[in-house]
Amino acid sequence: MEEFVEVFAELETVHKLVWLISCLSFFLVIESFSPLFEGGYRSKLHMKTNLALIAGVLICNVILGVISVSLFEWLGTNNWGILNLVDGALWIELLASLVVLDFIAQYCAHWSVHNIKVLWRVHLVHHSDTHVDTTTGLRLHPLDYLVRESYAIFAIFILDIPLAFYLMYRIFTIAFTHFNHANIKLPTRVDKAISYVFVSPNMHKFHHHYRVPWTDKNYGNILSIWDRLFGTFYYGDVGQIKYGLDITDEDKANDLKYQLMLPLTNDGLALRAKGNQENK
Repeated sequence: MEEFVEVFAELETVHKLVWLISCLSFFLVIESFSPLFEGGYRSKLHMKTNLALIAGVLICNVILGVISVSLFEWLGTNNWGILNLVDGALWIELLASLVVLDFIAQYCAHWSVHNIKVLWRVHLVHHSDTHVDTTTGLRLHPLDYLVRESYAIFAIFILDIPLAFYLMYRIFTIAFTHFNHANIKLPTRVDKAISYVFVSPNMHKFHHHYRVPWTDKNYGNILSIWDRLFGTFYYGDVGQIKYGLDITDEDKANDLKYQLMLPLTNDGLALRAKGNQENK
């Protein structure tokens, strides 16, 4: 087990980049064989816009990498964090770290960018994609990514999570991000079975519906238990899903300048007001 964990401790930035490209490429191929939705997908403009936003995420990741290195160095010389208070087997500490990171850095962070007004404004970019596919997974405004990753840093600090555990989490979360955003059609029974434990493609697609209440459901990324536990789980007929947001200009879903300016030009409130009113 220790040798397995050590492999992740030695991962370098280039290895993570190769993994991201591999996951993205793999699901792009799968989408072409078994698409969930057709019509308007794989356009050059859509791909160009999403890849540009992904590039922004990668730049932010380099910045956060520098911060993380300093944090891990500090943690390595101080007996700090919850994991230092317990003496458990390595696999138990690893599992606990992955679960806590998924809860704090994924579910809680995602809930926050939906329910805190100023954060929701930067998250509009992710939801304004009218053709959700695997490239949508990291279609994020740079500020959105920085905010959400700050939750991961918080989790690392509180638990004193080892670098190897964190890198393993990054490998898993990248794979699931591209998996559950992918425009792939799985047999309903298979997809629903997956959703009992993990976030499945169909499950996450409801989160990308153009208005509430579905927009505020299914916040998870790896484990679906958090949505089930906190009452934010939803699963239904994917044929009723309409992507995008009814408060953004769908004709500018692939306009990079428009997307980057959304946090300043759109308050994100009309969506909830309209959705809540219609659901009374």
